[in-house]
Amino acid sequence: MTASSGYILALDLGTTGNRAFLFDNSGNVISQAYQELTQHYPQPGWLEHNPLEIWQATCTVMQKAIQQAKIKATEIQAIGLTVQRETCLLWDKTTGQPLHNAIVWQDRRTASHCQKLQEQGYSEDIFTRTGLIIDAYFSATKLTWLLEQVVKPSSINLDNVLAGTIDCWILWNLTGGKVHATDDSNASRTMLYNLTTREWDTKLLELFNIPTDLLPTIQPSFGHFGTTKPDLLSAEIPILTSVATS
Repeated sequence: MTASSGYILALDLGTTGNRAFLFDNSGNVISQAYQELTQHYPQPGWLEHNPLEIWQATCTVMQKAIQQAKIKATEIQAIGLTVQRETCLLWDKTTGQPLHNAIVWQDRRTASHCQKLQEQGYSEDIFTRTGLIIDAYFSATKLTWLLEQVVKPSSINLDNVLAGTIDCWILWNLTGGKVHATDDSNASRTMLYNLTTREWDTKLLELFNIPTDLLPTIQPSFGHFGTTKPDLLSAEIPILTSVATS
């Protein structure tokens, strides 16, 4: 990277807050911004985040980091994205509105569902396919809960519903609704990703009653995930990485 090749904007979207870093071409942090997220506890053992707050906080920390660095957004060569992993949500692709708060990875509301799957003898098959033990920690049973408790009792048109982890939600918003994608590392934490085929596992989707059309396209972790919508930062910036974090 040459001296004229610009900056990299890294987004670290964690469980307790969102942070943006700007790096120069030598890898030095030239600015950073942080915003805390509200933790919602509707019942004991349940934990939720407001997806709109996550998105708004992402916009805020990006803009603050750019302002503090005193650079133009057009000088940013790429955006990298790392997020809290198993937290997931559903949203309406026509309105851009979440259908419910995101269910956070720490949430235990589906523990009984997981215990039932274990009792029914699915542990070995799921481990073979995904490399994961059956647990409410992962996204699969969370998405099932959202579909059963939020979508089915309502008049929501399932054809308009998208599902995903936080990286999907932020990518979708960064690109103005043009990209619904995730990477291998985030997908592998859903308990729906087949490690051998590197695709969504059709048998597990059937087991958890999750329609394939709701899920994002899976891409390599280091690849092109679209560009930011022009009116977001007054520049179309390539989004080149999407990697899971703790």
